[in-house]
Amino acid sequence: MIAVVKETATQDQLDHFVKWIEGRGFKTNVSQGDNETIVGIIGDTTQIDPFLLESMDIIERVQRVSEPFKKANRKFHPEDTVVDCGHGVKIGGGNFQVIAGPCSVEGKNLFEIARAVKASGATMLRGGAYKPRTSPYSYQGMGERGLDLLAEASAELDMPIVTEVMDPRDVQLFLDKGIDVMQIGARNAQNFPLLREVGKTQVPVLLKRGLSETIDELLMGAEYIMSEGNPNVILCERGIRTFETRTRNTFDVNAIPVLHHLSHLPVVGDPSHATGYTRYVRSAAYAATAAGADGLEIEVHDNPSEAWSDGAQALTPAQFDDAMRRIRLIREAVNAPVEEAK
Repeated sequence: MIAVVKETATQDQLDHFVKWIEGRGFKTNVSQGDNETIVGIIGDTTQIDPFLLESMDIIERVQRVSEPFKKANRKFHPEDTVVDCGHGVKIGGGNFQVIAGPCSVEGKNLFEIARAVKASGATMLRGGAYKPRTSPYSYQGMGERGLDLLAEASAELDMPIVTEVMDPRDVQLFLDKGIDVMQIGARNAQNFPLLREVGKTQVPVLLKRGLSETIDELLMGAEYIMSEGNPNVILCERGIRTFETRTRNTFDVNAIPVLHHLSHLPVVGDPSHATGYTRYVRSAAYAATAAGADGLEIEVHDNPSEAWSDGAQALTPAQFDDAMRRIRLIREAVNAPVEEAK
């Protein structure tokens, strides 16, 4: 349930109302936007008489929310959330960012790749230190040494790091290493203990959609994180598993505008994991950009044929540079005012 507060309400009146609601055993989420203030009431709201609330001097109207996700719901928070990822980089609310780098950290070539993607316009550096792989015999990542290399590259280039955390026991290590954005991969999208653990921090979380997750399930994953007190969640559409086998996954471009309609959280598109093949990555990136994504996550490697993981979907620095030029053009076209016919 949400209660829309009248513009004439004072802060003291609002505080008193929130205290009154919480005194009856409910949780609240107060969103103060430019145009209106909304109090989200979380709990079994069937016990609340909406007519009683509407009779109060400070309440404009009351509306029940049918969706199970509350904190991630745009009805609770009409304004777009802007997530501060550190190093002066913000995403959401008109701030568009590109996350780029290798699938996995392999060594000192990380610095060459990082310099190249930054020169092309990437604003955040990705790289996996811990790798969830389908086979236990595949390369699993460098571990803590990989985090150290990412931190070195971040310090040199003044770029936020985005890297995947797989185990609740590693969250404190990521905090100690100063990781700017903790990524939850598709295989852990419903690892609820991990979601709760990152939710206990204030570090931004990039939450990827699960292999076969519905949009509502993705939003409920975000709700797990936010319910623990961390509002800094970025949603990521990375393709879902369907009957189609010509690509690694099926890129659900529909999800981008749908998520924007349902939620106030920033939405990123990952065309690399969505398609699985270098030749399709750029086209999918352009589609995500045109669909209104707040950012992109793209894998880039200086020598994809020698990459330790996912080389088949990595762009070379030259290909990434060309893609960035076209992405800028698409954003200009999409955001340009439309002239009325005369």
